Amino acid sequence: MNPLLEMVLRFLLATALGAGIGYQRERAGKTAGLRTHMLVSCGAALFTLASIYGFGGAGVDVSRVAAGVVVGVGFIGGGVIFRGARGEEVAGLTTAATIWVTAAIGLAAGAGMYLLSLIATAIIVGGLLLPKIRG
Repeated sequence: MNPLLEMVLRFLLATALGAGIGYQRERAGKTAGLRTHMLVSCGAALFTLASIYGFGGAGVDVSRVAAGVVVGVGFIGGGVIFRGARGEEVAGLTTAATIWVTAAIGLAAGAGMYLLSLIATAIIVGGLLLPKIRG
């Protein structure tokens, strides 16, 4: 397949999958919705594609990009976690986790792992649709 077409398909898949997770979060009334998740997935895919196709032949360890994405996304995810006024309740953990896993899906799609990224997205959206279990 043409490398340019391959890159575009990987990027579009990452965009669609990130948007799918973000759509669910937006429908659930969460602060990080469609645009945030789509951007995280697109960014992760773009970093992956740039490292594979832009620097892959230059003796660069392209796997290092994943570590950089994880650190950057951890910073974003940490920003959505907060404590209640009394410090007893913690909110935003699921949203932070979806941002984190959306970056992983973007990395996988950018690396050409089409089936894995599709299955992961289906499992994640399915899990998000499950009702909370209160103890």
